[in-house]
Amino acid sequence: MSNTLSTFLKLHKISLLLAVLSLVFYFTFAYHLERTDFIKLLTLFFALFFLCFKLIQFQKLNFKFLLGIGVIFRFIFLFTEPNLSQDFYRFIWDGHLVANAINPYLYTPNELIKNIATIIPNANQLYEGMGSLSAKHYSNYPPLNQLIFGLAALIGGKSMFASLVVMRFTIILADLGIFYFGRKLLKNLNKSPQLIFWYFLNPLVIIELTGNLHFEGVMLFFFISSMFLLSIEKWKWAAVILACSISIKLVPLLFLPLFFTYLGWKKSIMFYLIIGSTSVLLFIPFYSPDFIGNYTKTLSLWFSNFEFNASIYNIVKRTAVQFNAKPWEFIKIYGKITPILTITMVVLFTFLPKRKNLNKVLASMMWVLAIYYFMSTTMHPWYCIFLVLLAIFTSYRYAIIWSAAIVLSYFAYSQPDFKENLWLLALEYISVYGFLIYEIVAHNNKK
Repeated sequence: MSNTLSTFLKLHKISLLLAVLSLVFYFTFAYHLERTDFIKLLTLFFALFFLCFKLIQFQKLNFKFLLGIGVIFRFIFLFTEPNLSQDFYRFIWDGHLVANAINPYLYTPNELIKNIATIIPNANQLYEGMGSLSAKHYSNYPPLNQLIFGLAALIGGKSMFASLVVMRFTIILADLGIFYFGRKLLKNLNKSPQLIFWYFLNPLVIIELTGNLHFEGVMLFFFISSMFLLSIEKWKWAAVILACSISIKLVPLLFLPLFFTYLGWKKSIMFYLIIGSTSVLLFIPFYSPDFIGNYTKTLSLWFSNFEFNASIYNIVKRTAVQFNAKPWEFIKIYGKITPILTITMVVLFTFLPKRKNLNKVLASMMWVLAIYYFMSTTMHPWYCIFLVLLAIFTSYRYAIIWSAAIVLSYFAYSQPDFKENLWLLALEYISVYGFLIYEIVAHNNKK
């Protein structure tokens, strides 16, 4: 046994050293980092990306080693509060509303805070923590997400920390599910199953999902499970699971038309009916006459009020301002145009490809989502994670570059007024667009 261990240590000493360094950096990130310390954040983030690249390079065929360290990296965050996001305060707030049979889509925290302190444990702390922007709006989290919040609140009770642990376990289990079904789907599509490690060991994925408790991971678990079921022709169950993905985050709604030419019109109609029926069943517990109005009003804010880390929007806005356009008016006009452009783009990707297989569907999803993100007024770092997962099913890797470069957007959190640095955003998008153009040219040359 000792000889075996000695041989293992000799063969993998460099990889073990890289893994230990990663552990130290993740621990520092989790327990000794303030989001206002941009230089430290940037240094740790880029160091972790370098170590991730080298670990995959050295151990790409060692399935158990990479899986094991990926799980360990996630558990480092188990006993800490998120340090780059305050969204978890709203998650716990909504969870206690659900646990007390109060509809989170009908009341803003501002409306409830005076009367609900005795019902919601730590109500004042949650209210202060979520921030004034979240407190004045209705909840925008879909129903299945709300049920997870409610479960975390029920189990956690009066302890915010216990609720955090429940949510973190949920996200870790979801990531393990993505790993499992992602590998199986890669095999079914004749791709290397080792590609899943570009998702599973990606520092952005570990930090933003497990660390900062963003539920994109749970959405992606249902999404990738649905795609796996499609790959083995269990399309009815795939529709049910895809509806669950939409009921965590609405992003997969963008892709629904892309299944039309893949499934054919007869199966497609049934596929969409199953998705619609499942979604309605999930929304029914929260339905009331005011629900639709409140929910759509909140969602519309993402198109016409919020802006962060934007790409094309920043260029167009600054050009428009030069011609005396008013920024607060321009974003509302831009917000009305973006959905039209998005729908047009989805239609083109639905009907232009002549032959449809699941590889092409996933590639179309990647392009649709990338273009949507490029046009968006708001591009938070964790949004990029969906693109990272889709990209590993294609031959394009620009999404991995973006998942590293997008940390530059966190400079805004180091400023008292959350003002963005346009030079850093330019550097981020030049690296992404530059690598994307290089890949497109390289692919065309191969063809």
